[in-house]
Amino acid sequence: MILKDNQLNLFSNLTLTPAPRAEALVMSADALLKWKAQILGYQQRVRETKPVQQATLFDIAPKHCDPDAIDPFTLPLQSMAFYRMPTDAGSAAIYFVIDNAMPLLLYVGETCRSGKRWKGEHGCKQYLDSYHSLHHHYGLQREVSIAFWWDAPTDRRSRQELELSLILKWRSPFNKENWDLWGQPFG
Repeated sequence: MILKDNQLNLFSNLTLTPAPRAEALVMSADALLKWKAQILGYQQRVRETKPVQQATLFDIAPKHCDPDAIDPFTLPLQSMAFYRMPTDAGSAAIYFVIDNAMPLLLYVGETCRSGKRWKGEHGCKQYLDSYHSLHHHYGLQREVSIAFWWDAPTDRRSRQELELSLILKWRSPFNKENWDLWGQPFG
């Protein structure tokens, strides 16, 4: 007696149809402008608010990495294609992605490989693509650049602590730490 290997088909009466693709939600021009205005208002207040200097009994030098002493809007700007240019790829830095049309600080990051950090995959690049596309769709101006603060600590943990304090201070909308506050319309 020869046994055939017959496998039962549990889905013989099932007709498969592909699920319809959901259309991507597009933020309206008014919603985009309101979103940007809220962030701009907050960041302008941060720039105008000077931290209170506490007097000390001893003449102690302030930390050079004081987040209150770093104003990303005063740093020299570079093209977002900076990573394609020859550079020293080993420099530690805090970097800021800024839309100079308003001006609006979109993202704060840290690196010890400034020339290599953006060559590969980077989440902020995807947000920027969507940001650019939406502005183009509505004919809105944008001037996105990057600025580097080169006095960053070489120690990774110290650099990340400084980065986080700047993210929380400026509430940069492309940083995940602020998605609950501003939403995630570009990710």
